Amino acid sequence: MKRIESTQNALVKHWKKLVTSKKDRDKSEEFIVEGFHLVEEALKSQGTILHLIVKEDIEIPEGWNTENIQMIEVTKAVAKELVETEQSQGIFAHCRQPEYSEGLSDNWKKYLFIDAVQDPGNIGTMIRTADAAGMDAVILGKGCADSYNPKTVRSAQGSHFHIPVIKGELGDWIAKVKTADIKIIGTGLENAVNHYHVGPLKEFALIVGNEGSGVAAEYLSTADEVVKIPLYGSAESLNVAIAAGILLYTFGQQ
Repeated sequence: MKRIESTQNALVKHWKKLVTSKKDRDKSEEFIVEGFHLVEEALKSQGTILHLIVKEDIEIPEGWNTENIQMIEVTKAVAKELVETEQSQGIFAHCRQPEYSEGLSDNWKKYLFIDAVQDPGNIGTMIRTADAAGMDAVILGKGCADSYNPKTVRSAQGSHFHIPVIKGELGDWIAKVKTADIKIIGTGLENAVNHYHVGPLKEFALIVGNEGSGVAAEYLSTADEVVKIPLYGSAESLNVAIAAGILLYTFGQQ
């Protein structure tokens, strides 16, 4: 096992940039995951891990298949450079961002479209929920938090390795699903029906929007149906990730 002791090592500097810089994540198409669960999920995704990084006092669990994985032991000082959590578990993986071929989308029938949601925790939670609800893909439009922001990755809890998460122009994706005769459901308050009047559906694209302003009017105008979730208490609104979860399970019941 290779060992790195200096925080000035070129590879350590690269890892740190992947933790702190969206620009570097985009340019390299790489990212860092931290913690036993996320590293284990990365290990299950063949060909994803470039380096398995282990703090010097941490033992790798028995049963992990690390064959053909380049493992690097690092000092506590080096590990601290990569830490994003208060209680680090001292294990990290340097990963490639998953790639998806254009042809895969021909078989996708259930989409979550996200418009300008800025909180990485909400993005990650929606990725995880879409994965759990059996969606085929998550599409992040302009203005969304980075899908590989460390907080997004932690919130998604490994779902980046299970479901395609794609940054794209929502208008183009809406046109694509319309061509495939997939129903588009927007979320809003005006001219909306209560969500329980719609579904379940075998094919649909749900659009959820910015925490403050909701889905952009240009996207809502393309929807076949606009829905809202009724509020029975005094709260003014629901968190966007909670709302997305309710709707995905309502419309996508098997």
